[in-house]
Amino acid sequence: MRVRRAGGVPCAVSVALAGAVLAGCRGLPGPGHGGTDTAGVRPSGYGAVFLAAGECSSSGPAGVGEVPCGSERAVARVVAREDGRASDGPPCPGTTDFVLHLSEHRPSADEDGDGIVPRGYACMRRLRPPHPGDPGAGGGPRTVVGDCVRDVGGGRVREVACAAPGGRGRGFQVVEAVAVRADCPASTVLYVRLGGDRPVGCARPR
Repeated sequence: MRVRRAGGVPCAVSVALAGAVLAGCRGLPGPGHGGTDTAGVRPSGYGAVFLAAGECSSSGPAGVGEVPCGSERAVARVVAREDGRASDGPPCPGTTDFVLHLSEHRPSADEDGDGIVPRGYACMRRLRPPHPGDPGAGGGPRTVVGDCVRDVGGGRVREVACAAPGGRGRGFQVVEAVAVRADCPASTVLYVRLGGDRPVGCARPR
């Protein structure tokens, strides 16, 4: 069974109580949920690097562009910018709301005039609420401490907002991130793979 994080990306995750590790869903949002591909979008020239850390993006029918952060068109700020593919590079900060994939393309103008915007990805934080990447909000590209997941049957779970109505299935909350499972508190009944230097999330019923 395929499940979908709030944020729109399908990912296969599995759950087992008291002994196994649940692989956290770290997919990236698709178009319509903030994630997008900038192929074909001409950089606006506001910075030396297209969508460098600290710069802001717009979003609209024509796609994503770079705009001054004080512009009324600005919707999100870059909190981290990496080269290469997101699957191969460092993870985005925990409170990232969505990720922009920057595909290499050759517009008529770019940040240094050579006609090429390198492949990379930008970790984005919205300028205004809601912030799906906040702990417990039920979205964002990473599972972090404070997030909640719900058993949807068949050994599968999905991340949900902690404030959401209970509904079907048993709910758990990631309460701590540790280096190894043995470091989780005794109340832990579910282990979630988070990645990073503390890759194990300790979850308990909520």
